[in-house]
Amino acid sequence: MTAVADATIEQVNALGAVTEMLVEVERTISSMQAVRDGFLAVGSRLAVDIAQQAASRDEAELALRTVAAEFAAALRVSDRTVQRRMTDASFLVERFPSVWRALGSGRISAAHARVICDAGEHLDDPADREAYSAEMIGFAETESANRVARRARRVAERYQSRPISDRHKDARKKRAVWVRDLPDGMAELGMLGPAALVHGAFDRITAMGKTVHEQTAATDARESAFGPAANKKPGDTVAKDPRTLGQIRADIALDLLLTGAPAGHDTPAGLLGAITASVSVTVPVTTLMGHGTTPAELNGCTPIDPDTARRLAGAASGWDRILTDPITGALLTVDRYRPSAELKRHLRARDQRCRFPTCGYPPSDCDIDHHHDAAHGGATTVENLGHLCRRHHVLKHHSPWHVEPLGDGTYAWTSPTGRTYIDKPPPPHTITFTDDDSSPPF
Repeated sequence: MTAVADATIEQVNALGAVTEMLVEVERTISSMQAVRDGFLAVGSRLAVDIAQQAASRDEAELALRTVAAEFAAALRVSDRTVQRRMTDASFLVERFPSVWRALGSGRISAAHARVICDAGEHLDDPADREAYSAEMIGFAETESANRVARRARRVAERYQSRPISDRHKDARKKRAVWVRDLPDGMAELGMLGPAALVHGAFDRITAMGKTVHEQTAATDARESAFGPAANKKPGDTVAKDPRTLGQIRADIALDLLLTGAPAGHDTPAGLLGAITASVSVTVPVTTLMGHGTTPAELNGCTPIDPDTARRLAGAASGWDRILTDPITGALLTVDRYRPSAELKRHLRARDQRCRFPTCGYPPSDCDIDHHHDAAHGGATTVENLGHLCRRHHVLKHHSPWHVEPLGDGTYAWTSPTGRTYIDKPPPPHTITFTDDDSSPPF
């Protein structure tokens, strides 16, 4: 345990009191941000009213700039910044009024409101937006903004009037690559493209970077255990790679773009070049068969069109079946047509991200943790295992934070001040049926 575990009762009580005050301050800030958005929206509406009296489009734009400049001069802020804020505020207040009210009452934060509005941006029907907002506000009251963003994209899909296959065809036309110059001789390379390809490219670069990083660590370990290699000259030292994983990833990406291969990093046997991309796609079987409209999901967070999902499923060497209750949607089991590591697959399908409250790290970046340590008799079972990112894995083992399984994949985390936070696994990306539904087309 660390020194935090040795804190006095007075220190723990002080931490609890500060936590309560911090929560109240955040609620007050959220309320005031909603008030500010309300005034900015009023200013935007006033600009629109003035613009409607204008004789030309240029005069209408000038009216908006005039109001923004008035606010900006009084606030000592750039008028371009204020105009952008006015646009965002109008979008929130006019299209998502219930989200704005929830922000004003301190139920959600500005970050929650932003991700809810972003995911529902293309919902045109007011009734759909209201139903979507109500569902997401209830979820956002107990979850972090990053988790809300994932859920919001999935929920918004249910209310979309156009199928994702049609929208994806239009969105593909916007694919592009751009460069933005930065200070100190640096520049930023950006790319917009189909999610499956972009995630796949990032996964391949990451896998290459981890391989380089692990090779350096393994060489250091061998040198420490067995001494320098026989072909080394006296006085030679092992050059430890000082780069972080992010830096290695950037260097490999530039290698690939400039030479078509990881030229500056690969081994003589070409081990890096042999690494292929890997993405995780979840798709209801009815959609896979062409009888459903529920979109597939990439890496548990990004909806993708059914055609892409079918192509990926058809080209895969094996894929997992996630079996759920047809009424409740609860996860029952996971199997695979080519069985291997069944328990790990079940945990990935159930958890979908780090199981510490508010964390959104995907399973691929997490450790599988025994909640009750295996060294102390903890069983290697679904009930006693869960994904934790390295940060929260260390926190669990080396701080007073404590986790208790409650069954069905639900965990109760207890903080050093005695507060309890319940973390439930997100619902699987599947469809459910009611008594009124027609039989699924199998």
